[in-house]
Amino acid sequence: MIKLVLTDMDGTFLNRSGEFNKQLYQDVKKIMKKQGVVFAPVTGKQCERVEELFGNEAADLWILGDSATRIKHNGEFVYESLLSNKLGLEIIQLLEEIHLDQTIIACTRSGAVIKDTADTDIVRRSYAEVRQVCDFNEITEDFVKITVYDSKLRSFETKEKLTRFFKSAYIVASEAAWIDIANVNVHKGTTVEHLQKLLNVTPAETMAFGDGYNDLELMLRAEFSFAVRNAVPELKDAANYITGYNDDDAVMKTIIHLLSLQKNG
Repeated sequence: MIKLVLTDMDGTFLNRSGEFNKQLYQDVKKIMKKQGVVFAPVTGKQCERVEELFGNEAADLWILGDSATRIKHNGEFVYESLLSNKLGLEIIQLLEEIHLDQTIIACTRSGAVIKDTADTDIVRRSYAEVRQVCDFNEITEDFVKITVYDSKLRSFETKEKLTRFFKSAYIVASEAAWIDIANVNVHKGTTVEHLQKLLNVTPAETMAFGDGYNDLELMLRAEFSFAVRNAVPELKDAANYITGYNDDDAVMKTIIHLLSLQKNG
């Protein structure tokens, strides 16, 4: 019996415009509530940005945000794993040496931090709390995560230049334009495992959806693991099932279908 539904956001639950069918979500929510199923976005987006996207519906969610380094429920953080300030600044320094034209988003408990020269448009899509600095060394807090956006699509190459940090941080290029950096051994898989323990839910009772390389570990935490049709080939190989496209509301349609079968089973 499915008790927990997990979904990546960008490229999976959200369409190419970064939106979702709110009317259809009402139908999904009604079915989940009736069956006691928990819904949890698992995303690189800031928790507060997920709350913005869902509006009044956010209170019921378990949000695994900021690249799954934090869990937020009913406005309260119930879990987080931080990257030390010293290590984070060392990584940022190397990133700036590699490419000056990347957008580095340094996330702390108080919000996302970017350079005052950065284009804020791309940042605002995923982050609600954003401030700008002249120098990242102004940051004295530990880091929730560090994200890099590269419009020139060099992220896979950049990741390989960060090898000296592979043992001290979790580093993944989710696609050619994005890199996420978190505390060592902290990713969607480990944080979902933590949530499953909190909720007393097993992988056999879990459904998950994803599309990118940063969803590979997520697939391992759910027996009902789905790659959307637009997912990268490696994720399709890792998932137990393949569903439709994100632009066709495939996640919500699949949830409705499977929970309807569960109801009638």
